[in-house]
Amino acid sequence: MQKNPWFEEFQKNVADLIARSPAADIERNVKAFMGQAFTRMDLITREEFDIQAALLVKAHARIESLETQLQALEHRISTLESGTD
Repeated sequence: MQKNPWFEEFQKNVADLIARSPAADIERNVKAFMGQAFTRMDLITREEFDIQAALLVKAHARIESLETQLQALEHRISTLESGTD
């Protein structure tokens, strides 16, 4: 199928007209505004979130382990103190 030069020129003119229209300016301004707003919000990527979530799970497991150890030590101290009285 051969391309019609008139149709190609028409498409180019329409694309140029849209690019220079107020709608294109509004779109660029909204994108810039949203980009600035997101930057100020100090958002993180999904990958960063997943890394932090994994670290949190690991920290919770470590805390539970330490709490168990602490309870065992407190029990030993209690047993030793009650045995010396």
